[in-house]
Amino acid sequence: MQFEEFSKSIDAAAPPASLNKYAAALWYDAKGDWEKAHTLVQDENSGTAAWIHAYLHRKEGDQGNAAYWYRLANRKMPVVSLEEEWKIITEAVL
Repeated sequence: MQFEEFSKSIDAAAPPASLNKYAAALWYDAKGDWEKAHTLVQDENSGTAAWIHAYLHRKEGDQGNAAYWYRLANRKMPVVSLEEEWKIITEAVL
């Protein structure tokens, strides 16, 4: 799935069945369901899950927790907007 198609799917009531867990987490985040997005990645042990987890805590405003997860993801805290980071992560996981 391409980013544009993914973005359009956010208007639907449910995520496309073909989405992987990471893309589904970002879909729920875009829908305003931070809790569902967080639940999808919180117990995963991958760099990608840690990156999304970091982004979610950054969005939540918990910078200390976000910094911890960025370190686990081997990434630096970004200086881009949350919207831009969401797009970067989404394009990476699609």
